[in-house]
Amino acid sequence: MTIRLNPYFVFEGKSREAIYFYEKVLVGRIESLMTFGELPPDPNHPLTDDVKELVMHAHLKVGDVDLMFSDTFPGMPHQQGDNVQISIQSPDEEKTKEIFAALEDGGDVVMPLQATEWSPLYGIVRDKFGVTFQLNVSAEQS
Repeated sequence: MTIRLNPYFVFEGKSREAIYFYEKVLVGRIESLMTFGELPPDPNHPLTDDVKELVMHAHLKVGDVDLMFSDTFPGMPHQQGDNVQISIQSPDEEKTKEIFAALEDGGDVVMPLQATEWSPLYGIVRDKFGVTFQLNVSAEQS
């Protein structure tokens, strides 16, 4: 089994600007860009027009490296300088659960592992050293 680690940049409303900046500076190629507004509507949590325009997830390819981007959802904590997280992509749900549990030991769960619109298993955990990890099993891999 192979897992992939990718830098994941998190901004407070500036992801789109950052993506285009890094695309130009690093001579990259935008592979995808999805906004919160592109998710299926949830009547229990309606989005304002400004939130709909925020980047939920974007992928910038620079050479052989995959850079990921997202804006924080309004109301979620964000601190300037804490912009880079590590994204762990694994094809194995059980291994993902093991890694998440190990990182959680002495750390904090930001978002429990759960099925999402884009993944059968996704979660966010901050380890005991303060490093934030996003764990994801892609729908194609599971």
